[in-house]
Parts: sequence; C-alpha cells; structure tokens
Amino acid sequence: MNITWKLRCVVCQAEYDGLEARYRCACGETLDVVHSFAAPSDRESLTREFDRRLASRHRADRSGVWRFRELVLPIDRDQAITKPEGDTNLYRSERVAEYAGIDDLALKHEGENPTGSFKDRGMTVGVTVARLLGMTRVACASTGNTSASMASYAAQAGMSAYVFIPEGKIALGKLSQALAYGAKTIQVEGNFDRAMLIAEEACRRAGAYLLNSLNPFRLEGQKAVGFELLQSLGWQPPDWIVLPGGNLGNSSAIYKGLAELGDLGLLRHMPKIAVIQAEGANPLYTALIRGSDLVPVERPDTMASAICIGGPVSWRKSLRAVRESGGTVEQVSDQEIMDAKAVVDAAGIGAEPASCATVAGCRKLVARGVIGRVERVVGILTGHLLKDPDATIGYHTGSLDDIRPTFPNAPVRVSGDIDAVLRAMGA
Repeated sequence: MNITWKLRCVVCQAEYDGLEARYRCACGETLDVVHSFAAPSDRESLTREFDRRLASRHRADRSGVWRFRELVLPIDRDQAITKPEGDTNLYRSERVAEYAGIDDLALKHEGENPTGSFKDRGMTVGVTVARLLGMTRVACASTGNTSASMASYAAQAGMSAYVFIPEGKIALGKLSQALAYGAKTIQVEGNFDRAMLIAEEACRRAGAYLLNSLNPFRLEGQKAVGFELLQSLGWQPPDWIVLPGGNLGNSSAIYKGLAELGDLGLLRHMPKIAVIQAEGANPLYTALIRGSDLVPVERPDTMASAICIGGPVSWRKSLRAVRESGGTVEQVSDQEIMDAKAVVDAAGIGAEPASCATVAGCRKLVARGVIGRVERVVGILTGHLLKDPDATIGYHTGSLDDIRPTFPNAPVRVSGDIDAVLRAMGA
C-alpha cells in the first residue's frame, strides 16, 4: 500500500509516519492527518465521481465515508471495515425552524448511522487503520456513543474491544449496545476525563489501539459529515454549520474536511462553525470568551451525557475551526436543551439530548443577532432518540430534577371504560 499521508503536530509541526500507532506528538499535543492530495484534472471531476458512486452497489461506495475515500484515507475500497455508515438524512421542519428563528434550517441526523450516532463515521476509519496496523485489540473511554460504535466495528473486524466508562455518567441505552456487541466494559471511578487518562495509559501498556477522538484517524472519518452535507445540498455550502461540542472532534473534523475542499478549489465559501456546549460542561466557550487556553471543568455536569466532558482533547483543533471560519461558541442550559429536544421530537425527527443543544444554540444565537433569520443554516443532530429514553420520559412526566417541561406530553390514565377513553381522546 502506498502511504500518501503523514501525522503532524498541531502545535510544533513535528511529523511522523502515516501509519505509526501514535496519538500525540512527543511534545504532548494532538496530531492531524496531513494528505498529499492529487489535484483534480478539473474542479468538478472529484464531485462527479462522488455523485456517481451514489448509484454503486459496492459497500464502500454506499458508505457516506468511503464514498469520499480519496479525501479520507486513499486505500483500496475492499480494505475498508464498513457497515456501511453515513447516508444520513437532511430534515426540514417548519416547526423546528420557527422555534429556532431561522427561515432556512436543515437538520442532518447523524443518529441514523448504524449504531445510532455520528461516531460510526470516525470508527470505520479508526478500526480500518487498526486492521492495517495488525492490531487485535482496541479500546476507548466513553460516555456512551463511542463505546457502542467501537464495540460494533471491533466485532465486525474480529477484534477484542475494551471500554472504560465513568461511573454513573452513561445512558443505559448506550451501555447496552457496548455489552451486546461483546466489549469488555470497565467502570472507572471518576468522570469521563479520568476514564480518558486511564484508557490512554492502558492502551500504551497493553498494546491496544486507542479509538477516542484523540486518534487522528477518527477525525478523518468524521469530516465526511461535511462532505455528505455538501453533496446533499448540490455542493452549495450553507452560511453556518451548528453542532454540539463535547470532546470537540466533530467540529474539528468538519472544518478540516471543508478546508481541504477549499484547497482543492471545491468549496465556494467556508461556512461558519458554531459549537454549542452545555453550561455545565463549557470549557471551550469559556476559553473563547476569555481569549485564553482551555481550562478544564473539573466536575462537568449536564443531562446531555454525550457532551458531559470537562477536558476535551480536541480543543485546539476545535478553537482553530471556530476562529478560522469566523464562527463562534455558545452555551445553553439543560432546560434549553430539553425544551429544544421536545420540539425536535414532536416534529417527528427525534434525537438524544446532546443533539438538541444544536437547536437550542441556534435559537440563542438568533436571539443575540449572531445568526440572521435569512441565513442558510445546517444543524447537526449527533445521536438517536432511543440513546437516552429515560431523559425523554422524565421530561414529559415532569420527573427530571430542575427541569420544567415547557412542552409536556405525559401519558393519560383512564379507567377501562370506552366513554372515559373517548373523553381522553377529545372525541
């Protein structure tokens, strides 16, 4: 295989071999995958090829990641460990658009990936690289979605999977997936950031391949969210891309992919990136407001478990994405998240709480005048509704601590009498 990419430090610019099992530079900072892309013969040749693959029956071409393999990881398509992932829908809802205050709002639902979250996009590349490296064991720290995705892809590849989860900080719907797919699940005392430190050290000592977003190849898969989004829009970029921020790999990846398209002359203009964090887990928001390096939140606390991360590993890359795109970072409360979730769910779309930080953030940025009502906005929903059913039921029944259901839809109890049933139906 001809290796046409390298690993490069985001701070000191040191470079390493493209298939070295490495996640950090010797200086301790994170790494980018840097490609040597062949310039297309004309501006449209690559996009025409990507569009042509939409009609292919090959699994890799049907994947919303490997369809763009020249820009993700240029390997033979038969080498990819794919389910296939991607091909997620772009939804429009007048109800959600009016709530957010945006006339042209589309929601790309990454919860429609095989294991129910955007993590599958990064995991297909990460596990494929693990196979290329000859690895037989993979591991991650997770609040849920990463563990579900890694366990599934590892099972498909015939690898042993190890999941480190923070005690009491994981939605059961997500944990059940990791268990079902056969991962060895290890509950670590402390929060996600502690579990992350343990996972990194355990991989080093046990010879396992780490598959958190610290792994630069994870982000290569996740940047395909942006490619597929543009393909769905006829390669016409929106004004804004708005998405939740937890470990901050997604915002980093999408911007990186769009910047690479720009370098190839395939992007008409760069969308602004808006990262939305929960108030109880907002280190990137605080760093941007203060104009300083990130200071971890020691005890992150939010109902949106997928973004309950106090020390995100990809913060430098994400801050680069926000600043270079002319974007922003906003924070929203759990109340705002759950109210936005109720609106998204009632529109027949549905998503887990962290996803709906996107819509809550859009609403807040419009109210502040940062996003204009007439601008074209794409929001990213990151996880499926059924990832955290307890949050949904708790909201509608009014049983969540410190959350008032603005849009409740609680079950109605009636006697077994038809007249009582009809009254309940309003008939």
